[in-house]
Amino acid sequence: MKLPRRKFLHLAAGAAALPTARMARTQAYPSRPVRILVGFAAGGAADILARMIGQWLSEQLGQQFIVENRLGASGNIAAEGAANATPDGYTLLLLGTPHAVNATLYEKPSFSFIRDIVPIAGLLRVPNIMSVNPLFPAKTVREFVAYAKANPGKVNFGSGGIGTSPHMAAELFKMSAGVDMVHVPYRGEAPALTDLLGGQLQVVFGTMPASVAHVKAGRLRALAVTTAARSEVIPDIPTVGEFVPGYESSLWLGIGAARSTPVEIVDRLNSEVNAALADPKMKARFADLSGSVLPGSPADFGKLIADETAKLGKVIRAANIKRE
Repeated sequence: MKLPRRKFLHLAAGAAALPTARMARTQAYPSRPVRILVGFAAGGAADILARMIGQWLSEQLGQQFIVENRLGASGNIAAEGAANATPDGYTLLLLGTPHAVNATLYEKPSFSFIRDIVPIAGLLRVPNIMSVNPLFPAKTVREFVAYAKANPGKVNFGSGGIGTSPHMAAELFKMSAGVDMVHVPYRGEAPALTDLLGGQLQVVFGTMPASVAHVKAGRLRALAVTTAARSEVIPDIPTVGEFVPGYESSLWLGIGAARSTPVEIVDRLNSEVNAALADPKMKARFADLSGSVLPGSPADFGKLIADETAKLGKVIRAANIKRE
């Protein structure tokens, strides 16, 4: 079909203007304050991380990035808020392992974590520590597995609650090592560690920030870290995977936004976050949270989210884990 010359010129001019319009929109962003929704309490690792990256982005982009704590439903309240926000880059989400767990643990969520949240950038991966009371007979993961197999159903592991990182790390260990352990959920990780110190529990796959001080003081014996690589914080401690091939579990965190957020805004935020992860001063601050940085593209972070959601979903279904 042959277009009239005037219409052809109009369409051509419009097409030529598209890259310029996109560039202008990117350069204008952000033109007002940006919210970072965090589904966890102020003062915790997720909140501290969000405030650290928010401060960096504020300094680099010239607008305030304000952390807004929206508690409830293990992070789902904040995630739903981000998913339903206008997809313009002015509402971000601090997302991570709990959201990947919730994707299966909540049978009928009001939104789809995978479908409705676009990945922007990974931030941090934090190991769990498989720790036992110093009086417990096992001194290595291999000895622990042998003990658990010789005493099925008699080894109790504690966690900060159903679906938490310590819970999922232990359930994955049960599956991978073929051992029978009993879950004892607590209202928070601190009381679980208190009972481990007192000998009421046999093992806790505690988060690094909560456990590492007890390990360094000798109050707990660390058998292994749960990440694929050893931790720089306690490099002498082996990984679970050195004894149980293929095992890996961790708490990971990153930034996302509502689906359909313009790709140029996603890419700009990704670039700024990666600059923070490479900055020596910022890396030192990240190290204080006992984790390792997760640089990469939005696609890299999206693959991590999809892989982790599938892996944790398999664990939840196999262990028949139900929400409290």
